[in-house]
Amino acid sequence: MAEVGLLPFARVALQVATQVLPPYRTRFSKHQFTQPPLLAVLCLMRFEDWTFREAEVRLREHHELRAALHLPAVPDYTTLYRFLRRLEDDAVDRGLQETVRRLRRRRRRPIAAAIDGTGLSDTSVSTFFHRRLEQHAHGPRPRRPWLKWLIVVDVRQQILLAQRACQARGCDTRALPELLDVAARGAPIGVVLADAEFDSEANHQHISTTLGSEEHYPRQAPGRPQRCDSQSDVPCFSEETVPATRQDRKRVLCCQTQALLACTRAQPDHPDPPSPVARPGLQPLPFEASPRSQRMSTEPV
Repeated sequence: MAEVGLLPFARVALQVATQVLPPYRTRFSKHQFTQPPLLAVLCLMRFEDWTFREAEVRLREHHELRAALHLPAVPDYTTLYRFLRRLEDDAVDRGLQETVRRLRRRRRRPIAAAIDGTGLSDTSVSTFFHRRLEQHAHGPRPRRPWLKWLIVVDVRQQILLAQRACQARGCDTRALPELLDVAARGAPIGVVLADAEFDSEANHQHISTTLGSEEHYPRQAPGRPQRCDSQSDVPCFSEETVPATRQDRKRVLCCQTQALLACTRAQPDHPDPPSPVARPGLQPLPFEASPRSQRMSTEPV
């Protein structure tokens, strides 16, 4: 088969799914398919960006893939859809933790974790599907807010440590402690990288006190005032921890600022009148007849 890389992925996905899911959901199940192979098929769908119908076609065409997933037959696309609807978020989180444990089996050093969010668009959904929903609802359905996906990743190893998908209805500042707690179960966190969206005193307290980690935020977000806390919980970083490029940039800015201040002090309050040689069209105005002198003479002493 052309997709040789799918076989190792399918084997690992089946091993992880076997650890987090029982063979059958209830004792009244049909016992036609077990749950771990179906979860592995869903992982393959996300990995290859297949639809439910495409997954059924691919499994029917490639018997090596069916053998790697231990599938006695090809599941119908409706079977995959109904299994996805019954799949709980807790099972997905357990599968993610099992994957992190396998990838970090012999690593014990603290990691640098980065947290960020991105929006998930629904433009790939077919218009026929939306029309069918409107027909069953007997009218246009209210448009829901777009989904937002929050993730915590290991910067060095580039693996997903924690994730959360929710409807975007505001700021995600309060989601940071829960996500970092889940990520800390799989790997010790030494440094947390985040943008200004997660900048709050509660998050500072949680990172420094509960996790015992350092945190890196932007010094000043665009359009936001500078933080002026005299006694802040944010750890202060010395010059040794700052990259050399930032030190050089800071030194250049200081030199430019000092030079600008020196030029400002050297400039007199009353500059000399323009030279007639340089600009013959202008005549020097005596100081007594200048508008500034007249305005100042009318002020009370």
